[in-house]
Amino acid sequence: MTATLATDDGRVIDRSWLATLSLCLEKSPRGTRLSRCRHEGPLYVQKPFYPEGCEHAHLYLLHPPGGLVSGDNLQIDIEIKEGAGALVTTPGAARIYRARNEQPLQRQQVRLDVGKNAKVEWFPLETIVYNRACVELDTRINLAAGSHFIGWEINCFGLPASGELFTGGTFQQRYQILQDGKPVFIDRFAITDSNRMALLQGRSGMAGDTVTGFFIVGPHVSSSSCEDLEILMDELRDKANLFQSEQQDNLKFRAAISKVGEFFVGRYLGNSAEQSRKLFTAWWQVLRPVVLGRKACAPRIWST
Repeated sequence: MTATLATDDGRVIDRSWLATLSLCLEKSPRGTRLSRCRHEGPLYVQKPFYPEGCEHAHLYLLHPPGGLVSGDNLQIDIEIKEGAGALVTTPGAARIYRARNEQPLQRQQVRLDVGKNAKVEWFPLETIVYNRACVELDTRINLAAGSHFIGWEINCFGLPASGELFTGGTFQQRYQILQDGKPVFIDRFAITDSNRMALLQGRSGMAGDTVTGFFIVGPHVSSSSCEDLEILMDELRDKANLFQSEQQDNLKFRAAISKVGEFFVGRYLGNSAEQSRKLFTAWWQVLRPVVLGRKACAPRIWST
């Protein structure tokens, strides 16, 4: 669906896309099945794949335009019913282009409703935010009793390889996880005209780095001893340390992971989206069997 604007001479022109996608995955005798797939505009999903068996579907979200321009609004709603399981990813990076002078917002809203004892993994590839974009990203995950979630969010600011930094524009990100209606994880990141320089360049901010991301897994309530949990945390930190030691000096990064309540939360700050994905994937390979009871099975599209 396109939005329209009127010009001074009375002409009406198309200026933006409203795209919506509504999915429902249900557990059936044949495993997890896609029972609803409704869409408007250039937002769709391929048929589910089952590389690890019928219980856990893999879905690839498609947005043919490949990016958001001024006034665009993407709305994604995914319902995972009781006992179902799914991994959802994208085939490529999302791009948010420079806004027009009047700066209408570029928006994306994601809602995941996860039913009782369901399992969902939400792995969109990185979002590249062009200089002078005007962005709002809003992600909300609602977890019912016994459900589990694994996800990441990676944002890249500007095109540093082309000498174009994020020197103008705004960025607003809200990421919430609720468990039985109660907030258990809230992450907000805001770049405004007043804080841009301090946040992107300051030592207490991104310190000149251009890529930031976080990785979250849970809930995890362990019946094991504190010693077993510490062994697990040491393994996760060793992954980051080993990966760091293998990087060239121009690709050094900062990363950390800890357990906050019932969730494992990892963070990355550096200059490479690919690097952040590789680190998050290494953590995922360790934590997926622990939290979901499934061995890591990477989507084939990640290798293309």
